[in-house]
Amino acid sequence: MAPTDSGESAPRIAVVERMSTLERLLPVWIGVAVAAGLLLGRGVPGLDTWLNSVQFDGISVPIALGLLVMMYPVLAKVRYDRLDTVTGDRKLLVSSLVLNWVVGPALMFALAWLFLPDLPEYRTGLIIVGLARCIAMVIVWNDLACGDREAAAVLVALNSIFQVVMFAVLGWFYLSVLPGWLGLEQATISTSPWQIAKSVLIFLGIPLAAGYLSRRLGERAKGRHWYETQFLPRVGPWALYGLLFTVVILFALQGAQITSRPMDVIRIAIPLLAYFTIMWGGGYLLGAVLGLGYERTTTLAFTAAGNNFELAIAVAIATYGATSGQALAGVVGPLIEVPVLVALVYVALLLRKKFRDPHTVAPATERPNP
Repeated sequence: MAPTDSGESAPRIAVVERMSTLERLLPVWIGVAVAAGLLLGRGVPGLDTWLNSVQFDGISVPIALGLLVMMYPVLAKVRYDRLDTVTGDRKLLVSSLVLNWVVGPALMFALAWLFLPDLPEYRTGLIIVGLARCIAMVIVWNDLACGDREAAAVLVALNSIFQVVMFAVLGWFYLSVLPGWLGLEQATISTSPWQIAKSVLIFLGIPLAAGYLSRRLGERAKGRHWYETQFLPRVGPWALYGLLFTVVILFALQGAQITSRPMDVIRIAIPLLAYFTIMWGGGYLLGAVLGLGYERTTTLAFTAAGNNFELAIAVAIATYGATSGQALAGVVGPLIEVPVLVALVYVALLLRKKFRDPHTVAPATERPNP
C-alpha cells in the first residue's frame, strides 16, 4: 500500500470533515436509537407483540420499511453504466465469494462451538447468522466509508444469487454433516428456496430496481448534472434515517429479552464481536495484499463482515419458534453488527490515506456525499 501523493489526495482529503452533522455524529445517533428502542420495548406494554404481528407473508413490515428506505438512496447513487468495470475484476469477485461462502460460515461455526459449547440453541442460532450473507446494511456501511458503490452493488447481487442456491445446503452441512463427522451434537434447519428468494427479492430487488429507474429516468429527464447535484443530495440523508428507524424497531422488538437475559446476550455477543472483526480485518488485509485499492478493498471488507439478519431471524423463528434461543441469537446479531461496523467505517476512513487507489471510478465532483 503506497501512500497517496498530495496531487491525488487533494479531491478526497478531510473525508470526515466533509461529512454532514448526521454522518459525523452517527455513533451518537445509533446510541440514541438503541436507547429509544429499549425504552419503547420495556416501557410500552404490548409494543413488541404488536410489532411482531405487523407482517406480510412472514416478513416484518416495520423492519422491511426501514431497510428499503435505508437502501434506496445508496442504490440510487450507483453508476449502473460502470458495472462492467467491476464484473471484469476477477480478483475482487473470487475473493468475495471465498470470504463469504467458505471463510465466513466456517469461522462462525468454529467460534460458535468455541464460545458456546454448552449452549446448543445459541450456538445453532449463530451458525445460521453466519450462513446468511448481507444484502442490505452493507450497502450503507460501504457508502459511509467511501467504498466502491458499483462494486458493492455487484457483490451484493452475487451474494444474493449464492444465498438462494447455497443457504439450505450449507445449513445442512454445518448443522448436521460436519458435526457428525467431528463427533459433535447435530442440529437441523428448516427453510425453503422460496423463503430465501423472497428475502432477496424484497430487500435487494425492490431498492435495486428503484435506484436503477431513478438514475435512468432522472438523467433522461433533467441530465446527469441535475441528478448528481440536486436529486441525490436530497434523498441521501434518508439512508441514515432508515438505518436509525430500523435500529429502533429491532431493539423495541427484543428489548424485554435483551434486558431480562443480559448474561445470555453477553455470551452471544462475544463470538459475534470476534466474527465481525476477523471477517472485516481479513477482507481488508486480503484486498490490500491483492492491490485492489482503497475503494474496492473497503467494499470487500464490509461485504465479507455483514450478515442478512432478517433472513437469519426468519429461518430461526420458522424452525425453532419466536421465543427460542436460536431466534434470540439471530436478533443479537445485528445488535452487535451495527455498532461494530459503524466503528469500522471510521477505521476505514483513517486507513484511506495509506492507499494509492487504482480503481478511482469518478472524481469527487461526480460523487456527492450521501
